[in-house]
Amino acid sequence: HVQLVESGGGSVQAGGSRTLSCVASGITRIYTCWSWYRQRHGEARATIAMYDNDGSTTYADSVKGRFTVSKASSEKSVTSTLQMNNLKPEDTATYYCAPCGKGKDFGYWGRGTQVTVS
Repeated sequence: HVQLVESGGGSVQAGGSRTLSCVASGITRIYTCWSWYRQRHGEARATIAMYDNDGSTTYADSVKGRFTVSKASSEKSVTSTLQMNNLKPEDTATYYCAPCGKGKDFGYWGRGTQVTVS
């Protein structure tokens, strides 16, 4: 299985920036695409950024142009970073990383990291 640990959340003023990090360890080599997801209060978790094996990235319209995802892999782990700029109050959410296309049935979600924008 895979272990996922997100970090870097906190409180930030609107217009500010924040960098989130994720470390995935365990059996990561079977996953070729990694995503950042977020769950806003009262809403389902949703994909906001994807980093595919060929280095291509995809973003939700709500974060396009403001967020940048990157990824680095080693033999034993995957590290992903989400650079968030020009943050808005609607970016307030808990942020998670996981392989692409995972839903609530994915059994290895991390605890996420909370970002609050005011």
